[in-house]
Amino acid sequence: MDFNLSPEQERIREAIAKLCERFPDDYWLKRDREGTFPDDFHQACARDGWLGIAMPEAYGGAGLGISEAAVMMQTIAESGAGFSGASAVHMNIFGLNPAVVFGNEEQKKRWLPPLIAGKERACFAVTEPNTGLNTRNLKTKAVRKGDTYSVSGQKVWISTAQVAQKVLLLARAEAGLTLFYTDLDRKHVEVREIEKMGRHAVDSNQVFFDALPVPQADRIGEEGKGFEYILHGMNPERILIAAELVGLGRCAVARAAKYAKERVVFDRPIGQNQSIQHPLAANWMALEAANLMAFKAASLYDAGKPCGAEANAAKYLAGEACFDACQQAVMTFGGFGYAAEYHVERYLRESFVGRIAPVSRELILCFIAERVLGLPKSY
Repeated sequence: MDFNLSPEQERIREAIAKLCERFPDDYWLKRDREGTFPDDFHQACARDGWLGIAMPEAYGGAGLGISEAAVMMQTIAESGAGFSGASAVHMNIFGLNPAVVFGNEEQKKRWLPPLIAGKERACFAVTEPNTGLNTRNLKTKAVRKGDTYSVSGQKVWISTAQVAQKVLLLARAEAGLTLFYTDLDRKHVEVREIEKMGRHAVDSNQVFFDALPVPQADRIGEEGKGFEYILHGMNPERILIAAELVGLGRCAVARAAKYAKERVVFDRPIGQNQSIQHPLAANWMALEAANLMAFKAASLYDAGKPCGAEANAAKYLAGEACFDACQQAVMTFGGFGYAAEYHVERYLRESFVGRIAPVSRELILCFIAERVLGLPKSY
């Protein structure tokens, strides 16, 4: 049993860290203030071939596993980019997994290379205002007329819809929930940005579909099996979110520890006080424990073994550990922690992203209680 990164994974970590050095704290602070998508960061990742890290080599990807993708995403978050950086490329890493697994050869040749090259961006449209996590109950309809579907309905909390050209869309067809990957045609789609607490650089939106024409050729797999297909992307998503949360938490702890060594009050650095030391030490331990669970889940996934419990547990543990670390970083800085120029308040705001999405803490606890402990289903 080896808990160290492999030589290849270490090279990935070093290469991503070097790329991220070109996008320092001030870059992300500016993006957060202006609410502008980090196009140049996204394109830098594309030029260096990182957008296809977990995509098949046959379509221009690197053909690596979720473990390697987790190393990449964690390094981005840990650099200080946080969820503003991670979310800018996150969809590429896991989002089209259903297309990779269930798409036909023509679809993969048509869809994957532009995404990997950074020529197209995609958003993931599943969640609806009145269904929340009850995905099986979604209302968006796809009515088939010959070789074309007409899609109408509403989605919410759709990241990157402002800048996306493509959409991975789950809608209800005659045979049941059906998955499509198609053009986000603005003549039939209205995108309204949601003003939100954090991660301002990456937009979140309400999306309204008004008779969006979707060719049958853009349907993934069989009609009625869309929910089954998206389940294949859920464990990788949880693993990557967990890795990103650990990265952001580590960044917060490192920044707080550095400040605690430099900040002198009553003729001594505040880091000499146990009231500062102990919480940060506890944060470090919690983050490292969550990291072990995240990479255990990634290892299981890459080996083709069941990893639902581990992936969900990793997301839960990392979410709590990251939030606690970011909150403690703000408190370590004191009044300066409340100032945007010191960055930790941004980390705290962004820590909520992975704590809430893509699944709540409470539903993860229900999942573990039911699937691991064998307790009766409570919802």
